[in-house]
Amino acid sequence: MVEQLSPAEREDALEGLPEWDHDDGRDSISRSFTFDDFSQAFAFMTQVALLAEKADHHPEWSNVWNRVDILLTTHDAGGLSERDIEMAQAIDALVD
Repeated sequence: MVEQLSPAEREDALEGLPEWDHDDGRDSISRSFTFDDFSQAFAFMTQVALLAEKADHHPEWSNVWNRVDILLTTHDAGGLSERDIEMAQAIDALVD
């Protein structure tokens, strides 16, 4: 079973993800990505979907035209886990 991050682990992990916002209530992280158009946004979502399938860890997300909003949390752990941090880092690597 995947374990929820401890407060110290969460703090350390979030320092390395400055573009992501932490929601304390849901113990989740989220980030919005904006692209030039729908095609670029959709292509990004496809890349994220492939990462998610490989990791067997799927984001909550939405897309409106050129914007993609992603929320990560591990439901089985009851909040943030190392899986969310790794997924956020992999997603960031797609756009950096």
